[in-house]
Amino acid sequence: MPTRDRLLAVLVAVLWGLNFPAIHLSLEQFPPFFLVALRFALIAVPTVLLVPRPSAPWRWIALYGLGFGVLQFVFLYLAMSTGMPTGLASLVLQSSAPFTVLLAGVFLRERITARQGVGILLAVAGLTGIAVHRAGLDGGATLVPVLLTLCGGLGWAVGNLGNRRAMQAQPGEPFRLLLWMSVVPPLPLLALSLLVEGPAEIAGSFQGLDSRQGLLALAGLLFTVVVATLVGTGLWTALMGRHPSSTVAPFSMLVPVVGIGASWLLLRERTSATELACGALVLTGVLLGSTRRRQSATTSAVAIAATPSPRPVSPSPSVVVAETLTGAPTADESAASASARR
Repeated sequence: MPTRDRLLAVLVAVLWGLNFPAIHLSLEQFPPFFLVALRFALIAVPTVLLVPRPSAPWRWIALYGLGFGVLQFVFLYLAMSTGMPTGLASLVLQSSAPFTVLLAGVFLRERITARQGVGILLAVAGLTGIAVHRAGLDGGATLVPVLLTLCGGLGWAVGNLGNRRAMQAQPGEPFRLLLWMSVVPPLPLLALSLLVEGPAEIAGSFQGLDSRQGLLALAGLLFTVVVATLVGTGLWTALMGRHPSSTVAPFSMLVPVVGIGASWLLLRERTSATELACGALVLTGVLLGSTRRRQSATTSAVAIAATPSPRPVSPSPSVVVAETLTGAPTADESAASASARR
């Protein structure tokens, strides 16, 4: 991966890490399922009216939207609304990394090496440690949010596969792919919100929007939609289309570093030493399991110099900028795309 793509991946990780405190602020005002529906509806409505549909097969766009937009955020927002600490949520969601590598190996035939296998085992061990620790708190009540967040990580991984296949089929439309992926979540999530949360709770969430809490919630929603989704996920979509899933995914490991730090600075939220230790094991495993050994010492030296921080994991996705910065696809990527279309 070129240095400029690495820097873009790091930028995405920073934006996504800051997104967790933003989600926390929004959940103070809006119920979780309705908040996810609102988040994607703000993108979907202008998309349907103004943006042509991408050329990629609809089944991959739908899979991307279902995994990344519906499954990931339904479980994540529900977990955070039921007690999952903001910083810890940003960490546990990195379970998408081993999930992505495994699913890519099974469904995309991306080879899983022994090195990646060991990394996945380390990540699973760290996540298990966090789950066991949370199970011992408050009579086990804090375990459920962890399990919900793990389900969100699996949803993200499913969305990554749809993203990858769509970009292989039509690599020149990352931003349109992102926008049309956002068309998938709103209606099923609104139906789920009406069924579970009810019209009264939804209507009540619009009261007091001029208060401090309401204004912070709107600011958090604006950050989530514009910065985290359009900019962050748009760049991620472009990178996932240009490089193998197991190469891009590790960069999301920076997300919990930013998320935990931002939660501590902005929300005064602390993460226990046990959870930090297990989190370090997760990040180590994800880094090991989601990267491939360099083939030359020169390349390794350049990579190390360019990425002093641990690299991270996960998929899913402004992007005219991304395409300008990332340049034309490589010969290998073009061949892979042509093969996928056949």
